[in-house]
Amino acid sequence: MLEAVAAVIVGEGNWLPIAMAIGAIAALTSLRRGRLAAMNLFVGVTLLTMGVGHLLAVTTKLLQGTLGGNPALLYVIGVVIVVPATLLIRHANDSRAGTWNGWMAAALIALGLINIPLAIPALLNIAYCRHSRQRTGQLIIGAWLLINAGLFAGGMMFMLSGARTFEEFSSR
Repeated sequence: MLEAVAAVIVGEGNWLPIAMAIGAIAALTSLRRGRLAAMNLFVGVTLLTMGVGHLLAVTTKLLQGTLGGNPALLYVIGVVIVVPATLLIRHANDSRAGTWNGWMAAALIALGLINIPLAIPALLNIAYCRHSRQRTGQLIIGAWLLINAGLFAGGMMFMLSGARTFEEFSSR
């Protein structure tokens, strides 16, 4: 039983769809606060879940003795994701949300160019916050929905492929 739980925790392909589902629930339950707040909560909750998942995976691999890499650096990576995500959730409906979306996007890109797709929703949140025309806002929301649908579909493909690592998935 513990091995099965550990396998889910360390499975790289498991976290994105799970995190996005939790983020979608948070966003849908907060729509009464406004579109921007819902978009901010989706990004914040999704990335907070992924950051916590990363920290759990590092801890699990450390306890199993299978961690490849410097534990301190790997924990810092998790914290770099968790902190702005938490602040984005906390400030989802105020003027500081743009700052935390920017920090979130910058942190993801700094952690590797492979994270650019994960940074795009945060960047679109900033664009939506700054738009001034209704049509522009509608286009931004449409792009935001398409990007997130694509990320979720990709995450589901990864999860259902049975691959344990991104490298294993991309070689298939």
